[in-house]
Amino acid sequence: MNDWGHGWLQSSARARGIGPAMDLRVYGVTDPSCNAKQGRSNAEAVRAAIAGGMTLVQLREKDADGGDFCREARAVLQVARPKGVPVLINDRLDVALITGADGVHVGQDDLPAASVRRMLTPGMMLGVSVKTVKQAQQAQADGADYLGAGAVFSTPTKDSSVIGLEGLRAICAAVTIPVVAIGGIKAENVQQCIEAGAAGAAVVSGIFGMSDPAAASSELRRQVDSGLARRGATGNEP
Repeated sequence: MNDWGHGWLQSSARARGIGPAMDLRVYGVTDPSCNAKQGRSNAEAVRAAIAGGMTLVQLREKDADGGDFCREARAVLQVARPKGVPVLINDRLDVALITGADGVHVGQDDLPAASVRRMLTPGMMLGVSVKTVKQAQQAQADGADYLGAGAVFSTPTKDSSVIGLEGLRAICAAVTIPVVAIGGIKAENVQQCIEAGAAGAAVVSGIFGMSDPAAASSELRRQVDSGLARRGATGNEP
């Protein structure tokens, strides 16, 4: 099992010309419906989460058209970039390129990772969602910089696709790039994911579904850092 901390991605990012703060520990994934229920914009929620310790944000807008998605991306970039927090775009390579976002995250049913890698400009990061060792190894071969593995725990929408901690552990052991745990992650269980080999956790409702995204991010950050320290991962591994 590889002890991937955020230092590996920082050195990898420097090699690609990416800024130094590509840190996967607390990886927030926006949910417009969650934020709308709380009476706030994505950008407002991202600002609060960054203040609490979120280290990277993925902007996900499944139902938005290209123009609206670009406007949302620019608003979030305006908040995140001065704080050194990277912004990745879910699926929409065009939006990422138009807005100058820091990278793209794709799933198994989105654009092929190898094709996305070829179209990204130098310095952009590529993440890929996986649920099997075979998918993980293929994504690494296709040029992924990190993987999102899950769902680790059941969620209201993904109960049938749970890989569990053993599935996460197997994926972490099978690749030489960092892996982020996804699916049902919260402060109470995130250390189990870190102990299984994850470099961090991707969280949706556990941050953006909360009334206080700053407090939620702060607690997640505390738990992740504690798990990394217990595992002996300092975040400075090459």
